[in-house]
Amino acid sequence: MLARMALSAVTRGVTAHRLCKNVTFYVNELTSPGAGSQSSEETKPLLLMLPWLGSRPQAVAKYCEIYFRTGFDILVVESEVKDFLWPRWGLDRGKVLLELLQSESFVTRPLLVHAFSIGGYTFAQLLVHITEDKQKYQAVTNRIRGQVYDSLVVGSLEHMAIGLGKTMFPRWDTLVKQLSLLYFSVFKRQTVDYFNSSIDVFWNTPVTAPSLFFFCENDLLSDAQTVEKLADYWQKHGIEVTAKKWETSTHAGHLKKHPQEYLNTLEAFLQSLQITPLKAKIRKRN
Repeated sequence: MLARMALSAVTRGVTAHRLCKNVTFYVNELTSPGAGSQSSEETKPLLLMLPWLGSRPQAVAKYCEIYFRTGFDILVVESEVKDFLWPRWGLDRGKVLLELLQSESFVTRPLLVHAFSIGGYTFAQLLVHITEDKQKYQAVTNRIRGQVYDSLVVGSLEHMAIGLGKTMFPRWDTLVKQLSLLYFSVFKRQTVDYFNSSIDVFWNTPVTAPSLFFFCENDLLSDAQTVEKLADYWQKHGIEVTAKKWETSTHAGHLKKHPQEYLNTLEAFLQSLQITPLKAKIRKRN
């Protein structure tokens, strides 16, 4: 579980609080001088991190440390296979998460979203609820200052099925893909129709905050052409988009494959948002 994230981070001034199933809140006490007052806590930026399916705590911890060093608290929301296979459950969890973001602890805090792989689908479940009741969730939408998508699984339903197999059951990925597509065809009304609705909401997102895409040409799970079409579509609809594409890289592993380029791009993006309390540069630790 990510609640047992690398102890090195926790012992350096970060404490973990399990809020509910698959949701862990990491409080970063290593903030800018003068922090600690109620007003500074109310405006301290909060990162909503949505890791990839099957992510290892040590891998996610590397991304969390980047944001800890720039002054963020982090809300890590782990996705589950069942939420993907039965979207109604994913929608229910999305609503619970939205209510959490509107709770007293978080209601005044600026938000940054960082979603990996199918984590983008998890975020789409929140967008469905926001779209259905824009007035109720307008405050949440306004608080989102930026959005980062790393190896976004976007494209056909087949891409999602491939992603499920390769991330959760890599030794049987072809079989999982075939079984998943059969399952989706049998339960079309309970799955495919929901997927199509979520995809449409994601393309026509109510969130207009600047966005950053990390992707590559050789990713079988994240179709580069579709990501580029999405980025272009968002730009035409007034969303400021930054894209970092590699010819060759690893799905949800760009930080490991291209560390300096990844960090430089992310640092420039965060600085452009002007929501981080610390001015220190992001640096990769050896």
